Amino acid sequence: MTAFMMALIALLAIALLEMYHLWRRRVREAFIRETLLPPGLLDTLSIHFPALSLKDRQLVARGLRKFFLAQLKAGRQPVAMPSRVVGALWTAFAQRGAAYETYCRQSLGRVLAVTAPMALSADATANAGLRRCWWNACKEENLNPSAPTRMPLLFALDAKLQVEHGHYYFADDAARLRALRRDEGSDGEWSFELERSWTPDDLRDTAWDGGTDGFGDSGGGDGGDGGGGD
Repeated sequence: MTAFMMALIALLAIALLEMYHLWRRRVREAFIRETLLPPGLLDTLSIHFPALSLKDRQLVARGLRKFFLAQLKAGRQPVAMPSRVVGALWTAFAQRGAAYETYCRQSLGRVLAVTAPMALSADATANAGLRRCWWNACKEENLNPSAPTRMPLLFALDAKLQVEHGHYYFADDAARLRALRRDEGSDGEWSFELERSWTPDDLRDTAWDGGTDGFGDSGGGDGGDGGGGD
C-alpha cells in the first residue's frame, strides 16, 4: 500500500469518526429536548416550593433540560448549577436512582453527579463551571453572553419565580435597580437581596478570582464516555 493510500485511509477514518461524534451528539441533544421527566417528579418541588404552580414547575423542568444541554455542549468540562429551584429538581431526579442513571447515560453518555447550586466566589474552579454554564445557556438561546438582551431561562428562573434565597441574575445594573425598586413597593412576600444578584459584567469580572476561565472556553465536546448512551 502506498503512502498516499495510507494517508487517504487515515483522513477518511478521521472524517468518519467526526461524523459519528456529530451524529451521536445530535441524538443526545434530541433526547434531552424531547424526553419527558419521570411521572410525579415535578410534584416533589411542591415540598420545598409550595407557591409554585404547575406552570411554574414545568418551567423549572425546562430549566433542567437547559442545564443538561449546557453540560452536553461543554463535554467533559464541569458545568455549575446556577439556580436554586432547578438545583432542587435536579437533586430530586437523582434520587430516582435507576431512572436518573438511564437518563444521564442516554443524554450524556455518563452519570452526572449532582452538585449544589453555585454563585460567584473566590473559588476559581466553581466560577469556571458557572461561566461555562452561562456561555452555553446563552448560546442555546441565541443570546450574546457578553451583552444579552435578556437572561437565559436557566439563569432567570430564581428571580422570575421569586425563589427565597435564590440566585438572581439581571441583564444589567439598570434591570437590577428596577427589580430593587419594585421590591421596595411590594407587600413583603419576597425580598430582593442585592448581595445575591449578578449581571453579565460580574461573570466577566476578573476581580472574583483573577481570571475568566469558562467564559467562552467550552469548545463543544460531545460529553460521551464511549458507552451506555449510544
